[in-house]
Amino acid sequence: MRRRQVLQAAAALPLLPLLPARLLAKDAAFSRVRPADPDWPDEAAWQSLNRAVGGSLARVTPLLAPCEDGASAGCAALLKDLNNPFFLGDQPGGTQVSGWLNAWERAPSTYVVKATSAADVAAAVNFARVYRLRLVVKGAGHSYLGTSNAPDSLLVWTRAMNAVTSHEAFTPQGCAGRVKSTPAVSLGAGAVWIDAYDAVTTRGGRYVQGGGCADVGVAGLVLSGGFGSMSKGFGSAAASLLEAEVVTADGAVRIANACSEPELFWALKGGGGGSFGVITRLTLRTHALPEFFGGAFGVIKARSDGAFRALIADFVAFYAASLKNPHWGEQVAVREDNSLKISMVCQGLKSEEVQALWKPFIDQHSSGDYELSEPLRSGAHPARGWWALEGNPSMIRDQRAGAPGHHGWWQGDQDQVDAYLHGYESLWLPESLLAPAAQARLTQALFAASRHKEVGLHFNKGLAGAPAEAIAATLDTATNPKVTQAFALAIIADGEAGTPFEIPAGGARPVPVRHPKNPAEAEKDARDIDLAAAELFKAAPEAPSYVSESNYFNTRWAQAYWGGNYARLKAAKKKYDPEGLFFVHHGVGSEEWSADGFTRLA
Repeated sequence: MRRRQVLQAAAALPLLPLLPARLLAKDAAFSRVRPADPDWPDEAAWQSLNRAVGGSLARVTPLLAPCEDGASAGCAALLKDLNNPFFLGDQPGGTQVSGWLNAWERAPSTYVVKATSAADVAAAVNFARVYRLRLVVKGAGHSYLGTSNAPDSLLVWTRAMNAVTSHEAFTPQGCAGRVKSTPAVSLGAGAVWIDAYDAVTTRGGRYVQGGGCADVGVAGLVLSGGFGSMSKGFGSAAASLLEAEVVTADGAVRIANACSEPELFWALKGGGGGSFGVITRLTLRTHALPEFFGGAFGVIKARSDGAFRALIADFVAFYAASLKNPHWGEQVAVREDNSLKISMVCQGLKSEEVQALWKPFIDQHSSGDYELSEPLRSGAHPARGWWALEGNPSMIRDQRAGAPGHHGWWQGDQDQVDAYLHGYESLWLPESLLAPAAQARLTQALFAASRHKEVGLHFNKGLAGAPAEAIAATLDTATNPKVTQAFALAIIADGEAGTPFEIPAGGARPVPVRHPKNPAEAEKDARDIDLAAAELFKAAPEAPSYVSESNYFNTRWAQAYWGGNYARLKAAKKKYDPEGLFFVHHGVGSEEWSADGFTRLA
């Protein structure tokens, strides 16, 4: 407790003498300030913050600035690097996607604190609270909903806090004799999942349950629940959280675990990023590494609508009988062109077991009414090399000078990098739809939806079929409990490449590209996503949704994301952030604020 008080006091002391008297008035109507407002901190105040954070305060340069003044080597390099997700994460103004139709656009904060310690974070939090600033928190900037992005704000950027430390036996602070020690890994808030996998699996020979995308921030994923390829075997990432160091709205640096700040600890396990505090470090349980990771990949195309409907029905039955278990995760795509794309991943199975499992299904659907437009590849490999870059054609290396040697991303994730979204919807599909009597209803819903848009079924993001211990651990998180009764998360989404400039031949001045490039087509794309989702909602009315991959315009977001857990999350929000310093779109307590997070609603 003494350490928290010292940090809090040290961070706040330099600021108070600079405050205008009107900011100290307790009866002032609450609205956050913008740079043009008279209450915006003056230069002396900003310099005070800069001293408190050891010189790590900076103005934020717009990401596209090198191309705004004409063709240059800097502009050409920028346009090339926009295809690199690690580059985007390394820029204070960078976001993984560039915006969302009618929802949000990439817009830089006014100032950024490039935090390297919890004390830096506490100073920034205190400054934002005292001066009534819009505060934004970002690690890697992977939020589809734009929650790590806001104009006229102060950004707390934790990217540099990326240390990874493995523990043979970790006991949460204050839990000696109450919680059994376990192998674990501690990660700074700025670490991304490839950092965790490199340390824990490639070099350590163990497994940590994290995200599928290698460049996603560890902290953001855990705070939102978090699912990866092997979640059907190990549960959600949030369920593995043992302890978190977090700076709350009062500037206190707290240790949250099952024994200390238990309600805050529970809220951090899936209650949504940016709502309860700023994570500076977290510790996750690690698991014994399965001997093999593997999968099955290919595309089956039907020659008619009727054959495609039969193919969907056959796959639903095959999944229910043979794949709904801890071994299998990832996805299939039900496509508009009457094809089924198989992109499934498994753990704990040998190559011959994988091949034998899939052979009857593939043999049945490779001739006559069907063809293999992409031949099925199936098998397994030693799990320890799954995320190693050497000799891995499925991963793209970060080739920038000075990039960590283990940094790379999956080729299958490339189309998400700097994309501009037209629309997005997700539904957790209940396991009850796999019952023999309900499979026809599910088949019809998937077929009807695919007439409008491709539907991805992400089986690892629904935990029906997971081990009992994984189910129990996930039920002890804030995530909607219905995830444990869902066999898959259905995702329907689309957009366009986000390249913001075109450079004409001859090196002339770059020409800005407006997004969407074709507004009418983008609006139609968004409507088609809604139409496809409506077909699935017929089979699963009031289906819940996953906060990290969801519809920006979901009007029932609190119930969809958290179900009956929302009231408990609101209570934790009131305790640890009573004034609503932390605001994100459709985050806990956001209904009390204007859409931009600047004005408290009456």
